[in-house]
Amino acid sequence: MSDVRGAGPAPARGERPPADSPVRQLSLYPPPRSTRHTARRRRSVVLAVAVVVVLGAGLGAVLWALRGTAAGDSTVPESYAGTWRGEMSQVDDNGDHVTDWGAEIKLEQGEERGVSEWYTFDCRGSLSLSERDGGRLVFDYVETYDPDERCVDESRLVLTSGDAAGTLSAEWTAVSHSGVTMTSTGTLR
Repeated sequence: MSDVRGAGPAPARGERPPADSPVRQLSLYPPPRSTRHTARRRRSVVLAVAVVVVLGAGLGAVLWALRGTAAGDSTVPESYAGTWRGEMSQVDDNGDHVTDWGAEIKLEQGEERGVSEWYTFDCRGSLSLSERDGGRLVFDYVETYDPDERCVDESRLVLTSGDAAGTLSAEWTAVSHSGVTMTSTGTLR
């Protein structure tokens, strides 16, 4: 016989192997995985994801705060907040007078958007602050209401402090439907 431990004849079905055999049971399926470290691994992954989210949110908040200060702040200052109304005088690219029209704009302090109405023509639009340089604010105008199709779809509005207290100087620049550059200037109160 052999000197190998447990190398004797195989036990019959249902019998236990001899005590000197290291093999107790054979299976065709792998043993179940240990769950001893799974919960710890799961906690580590959740913690890592939470740290990334918190750091990302913090970085986003810092960038959001710096966005305004790096560009000279991109919101409407208190001195420009309110409802402003006045008459605009429009000229074409040759400087020839085209028409006069009434305008009203509404701006709120700390906001990046406003609304405008060209009440002479029954047109309305939204204003988006695109640039702020000291006392000069530049807005992009996009038309939102024009039932008679008499107004331009897009234009640019530049506002500066007016010559008199409580006034703003306004300059609208747009390209007409026929392709002519139009400039309108006026004082808003």
